[in-house]
Amino acid sequence: MGLNSMRDSFLSNSRKRILLVFFALVLLYLVSYIIDPFSSYWDGYFTRSSTIADLLFSFTLCFAYSESSIFISSRLNKRVPWTVSPARRFLFESLLIFFSVLLINFTADSISILFIDASCGGIWRDVSIEETRGILQWTVVSVMIAFMIMAVNTGNYLIQNWKNAAVHAAELNQLATEAELHSLKLQIDPHFVFNNLSVLSELILEDQQLGYEYAENFSKIYRYMLVNSKRDMISLEDELRFLNSYIFLIENRFGEGVQFEINVEPQSLPLYTPPLTLQLLVENALKHNKTSKKDPLLVRIYTVNQDTLVVENTRLPIDKRLDSSGIGIENIKRRYKLLSVRELQVLQEDNLFKVIIPLIQR
Repeated sequence: MGLNSMRDSFLSNSRKRILLVFFALVLLYLVSYIIDPFSSYWDGYFTRSSTIADLLFSFTLCFAYSESSIFISSRLNKRVPWTVSPARRFLFESLLIFFSVLLINFTADSISILFIDASCGGIWRDVSIEETRGILQWTVVSVMIAFMIMAVNTGNYLIQNWKNAAVHAAELNQLATEAELHSLKLQIDPHFVFNNLSVLSELILEDQQLGYEYAENFSKIYRYMLVNSKRDMISLEDELRFLNSYIFLIENRFGEGVQFEINVEPQSLPLYTPPLTLQLLVENALKHNKTSKKDPLLVRIYTVNQDTLVVENTRLPIDKRLDSSGIGIENIKRRYKLLSVRELQVLQEDNLFKVIIPLIQR
């Protein structure tokens, strides 16, 4: 999920949009008065019979300024986001808003001349110097108001982006913490430690060289978990290197009860994935399936194209009532929702459990 595609809640809230129009209306009159407080326009303004009509006309114009600014802003949020190219965005939005104000004012003036002033000669009548000055003043003020509305929209958009980024970072941190806790649990899990130490002691008695290699891979696993469990992403190459150490322990513990096939294209190795992804999936396969020499569990890891990795295993469920997808997979899914627009896919068939992992480019 990208932040740039976020729908702006402020712009979709009709009450706030109406408040923005009233804000623009107040600014319109305030700025107009500050610019020319001695204009004849203000003489007896509140006692004239046309005051209500004038207010409604001004409100309609402010509504047009506000809605056109919001429309332009929402379209540019998708095409030229502030977070990607702020200079281009400011230039495009400023020009579009400027010309939209000119178009609105031209339309309003044309309606006023053709219909409201028809009794005074319509479009053919002479325009006084004061009227010309009033039109120019109106144009300047309306452009200022439109740019103030743009500033409000932009400020709201950036604040919403900041809030979403903060929530995004908090969620990502929570998931990283969960992954770290999982790795810590694995490190202190008495069964994990006991089983591996038991295998290690047997190997040392039978084959000292193999026992040394087992101890070395055991230490590599702990070192990897301590160093990388807090990171958001890690290269597939590093993840596979860690997985090889993990597989070494599994093969020596389960013997021929588990078989691994790894076929990853070299061009996929520099791409990224959340740390411990492959270990969690392999652990999930071992947890939910039987392992026997007669009917070994097969785990395959391969790429189907440069940016897609597949981890699949045969289904030999210990308990057929249990779902093969566990807490570890849910953790990976949630992390992918925060890190990538592509989601993790889990496919479960009668004899096969498959997880499709999108690889991430930085």
